[in-house]
Amino acid sequence: MLEESLFPKELFSNKILEGIPDPARRYLTHAIAPGTPLASSVTITMRGSIRLKPRGAWLSMRAKQIIAAPRGFVWKASIGKGPIRITGADCYFDGSAELRFWLWGLIPLVKAAGMDIVKSAAGRLAIETCWLPSVWLPQHGARWEPVDEESTRICVSIGGEELSVLLQVGPNGELRRLSMQRWGDKTKDGSFVAIPFAAEVEEERNFDGYTIPTRVSVGWWHNTESYFEFFRAAVEHAEFR
Repeated sequence: MLEESLFPKELFSNKILEGIPDPARRYLTHAIAPGTPLASSVTITMRGSIRLKPRGAWLSMRAKQIIAAPRGFVWKASIGKGPIRITGADCYFDGSAELRFWLWGLIPLVKAAGMDIVKSAAGRLAIETCWLPSVWLPQHGARWEPVDEESTRICVSIGGEELSVLLQVGPNGELRRLSMQRWGDKTKDGSFVAIPFAAEVEEERNFDGYTIPTRVSVGWWHNTESYFEFFRAAVEHAEFR
């Protein structure tokens, strides 16, 4: 069997960023160090907290996630402890998606699939590709649009649908916020609609040439009176391949 090292990966260079908006260029040159091999997937471990409804109790969370954008992701999590311990996974791959969670690993708690779940999971993948910035390079099909000096929009194709994410970028290229219209059911009657969704970046860290968000807070109905922050996470480790 031939060694993978006989087929070296393409290395990142600022030259491949010609023609994209300045905030996008600042972000990518900050996120990927020159000479870094361009990864096609990342495996991350995280800890944090999650809640299931507004004003609900925050539950502890530990998870491992594999992202191979734009094809898919798998997020395996353990939530809560003691009498409330939920385990399961949220996954998306090539236009199909499913959520499955159990109480104590025995009692089915959530089982969901269908086109609404697919559309929502595709939106999640679009946002969380910030943990795999090599996929957001122009030669991989990403299209960047100018907005202003601090913002840029990336358009990516996931599952045959074009999705756009607005990035707010600091003066040194640091990522501050990602936002989009994400398909979800956080409505009064539980129906699915496009909802303003955002992830706030509070800290970042470098792993093997990639500087990625390592502390984030995430919520539905961003910039509205109905804002529902439901997820807080700290990335402990990331491995790029």
